[in-house]
Amino acid sequence: MAAHETLNPNEPLEYQSFEGRNNILGFWIFLGAEFALFATLFASYFVLVDRNAGAVPSAELFDLNLVLIMTFLLLTSSFTCGIAIHEMRAGRMNQTLVWIGLTLLLGLGFVGFEIYEFIHYAHEGATLSASAHWSTFFVLLGTHGLHVSIGIGWIVLLAIQMLKRGFTPRTTSKFFIASLYWHFLDVVWIMIFTGVYLLGMEWV
Repeated sequence: MAAHETLNPNEPLEYQSFEGRNNILGFWIFLGAEFALFATLFASYFVLVDRNAGAVPSAELFDLNLVLIMTFLLLTSSFTCGIAIHEMRAGRMNQTLVWIGLTLLLGLGFVGFEIYEFIHYAHEGATLSASAHWSTFFVLLGTHGLHVSIGIGWIVLLAIQMLKRGFTPRTTSKFFIASLYWHFLDVVWIMIFTGVYLLGMEWV
């Protein structure tokens, strides 16, 4: 931000620089590309969902309790991330870092359960090469899990940066963008929960 610019107390700090506003707009466009990526993966999964080639069916492996725990962890992390944004806008560094820490712990818990789930499926014979169905399942969920892992690392780096530099239009816009990414991953997970797990359990 240029030295002659003044802060507007009625506007969130992340929107108070030209760079910050442009970066946020650009990230919304990027999320459109991410949506196209996941839409392609979902389309592939639904086209090949019945191509099981004699492999163990998903209805026999999917564990509703495990999936609900994973869903609770990720959706709760979205809530704590939202509170972190609120605390950031209020200028409270310690509270912001606490809620960021909770978001990260919940995200790590989700990734840990997903790794456990994949290992369990592999032990039961459901692997990437078992069938077209399982191939698209692991690619879809693996891509989402990779995005969550990237988000965790990204938020860690941003938290360190905010701690060192304080709340500025640049640091706050970066964290706000990361929060958009995190919420997007929650939306994708809701679609996975509904379209992959519930349908796979033959509930509908």
